Amino acid sequence: METLALDVELSEELQAMRAAVRSFVTGELGPWAEEIDRTGEIPEALYPVLQRNGYCGMRLPVEYGGGGLSLFQYCIALEEFSRLHRAFTIAANYSSGMTPMALTRHGTPEQKERYLPRFARGEIKSGFALTEPEAGSDPAGMRTRAERHGDTWVLNGRKHYISGGHVADVIMVMAVTDPQKRARGGITAFLVDRNTPGFKVTRVDTTIATDAIKLAELTFENCELPEGAVLGEVGAGFKVAMRSLNDGRLSVSCSCVGAAESLLSMATEHSKNRRTFGKLLAERQAIQWMLADSAMEIAAARALAYDTLRRLESGKNVGSAGSMCKLFCSEMVGRVVDRVVQIHGGMGVIRGFPVERFYRDVRHYRVGEGASEIQRIVIARDLLRGIDISE
Repeated sequence: METLALDVELSEELQAMRAAVRSFVTGELGPWAEEIDRTGEIPEALYPVLQRNGYCGMRLPVEYGGGGLSLFQYCIALEEFSRLHRAFTIAANYSSGMTPMALTRHGTPEQKERYLPRFARGEIKSGFALTEPEAGSDPAGMRTRAERHGDTWVLNGRKHYISGGHVADVIMVMAVTDPQKRARGGITAFLVDRNTPGFKVTRVDTTIATDAIKLAELTFENCELPEGAVLGEVGAGFKVAMRSLNDGRLSVSCSCVGAAESLLSMATEHSKNRRTFGKLLAERQAIQWMLADSAMEIAAARALAYDTLRRLESGKNVGSAGSMCKLFCSEMVGRVVDRVVQIHGGMGVIRGFPVERFYRDVRHYRVGEGASEIQRIVIARDLLRGIDISE
């Protein structure tokens, strides 16, 4: 079920792409979703399936074996993946998310040749390490340091709540290289391979979401890195991180839209079949209003996300629109899933039913890629600086 016919605003190319991804998701990924829920892991055997069908390295340049997709196209793919299971968006991000795209934009020819073809083949996974015990969105609190010793950099510090950090083969790590400048030229991005001496995964946490989605604590103790591990310019890491996070916020936004639409479809079908006190749920005005409110919010979220993506593609400065999208869409899906659980009653809170798993999965969206409160700060700063957010 589609909530509103907003798809007519998509180009023919995007409509065809959506149809192809949806066919793949509905036709081939169902058994994989069941295995993920059963084992609590994203199986390694899934990645060759994604690669054969063109879903590894979707955004990477064609010359490195990638799909060459735009951010808008990639977001459409994630929207479709999220209709079935959030773990598929995680798997896609391992090869097309923040670190692979930062490599595409800022990497040296040697770095690109070393990593991008392997991402495109689904052979390696990426991670992005920014958050620390005393610093998440606040660079002033970052404690991880990298000091130059001759031809090498020595990295010391700790990162935590790193999505997929326990399985990542290469991680983009943000570290302070000039304590005086910090976000104004004192933070540098480094590429750290999994087998680098001094690097350890010291803790793995299972989240409120599906067991396959885990967060890791990473420790760096006198971790020596060559000069070639610097991604981009020394001191420019904060800009690299912010560009990566903005892309991530838009992909999260579309993932929220896909999950919400799937949930609304479940609730609509359930209300047509479930009887209480001699009447179908669908005949009850309270249920109708919950469905109507959800449809309205999904339509608004999709319109906001798609409009922002279109403006980005046309080269416009969208200001804090990425934060608006992430904030609105992540809070929207939280309201939708709460209604859908309520409509399902007891079935909505029992482990093993998709509605219950969605309820846990989507809660993370209001925290990851910058919590809702951080997005409000970003938006307010734009307003107070007099930036026209409608440009």
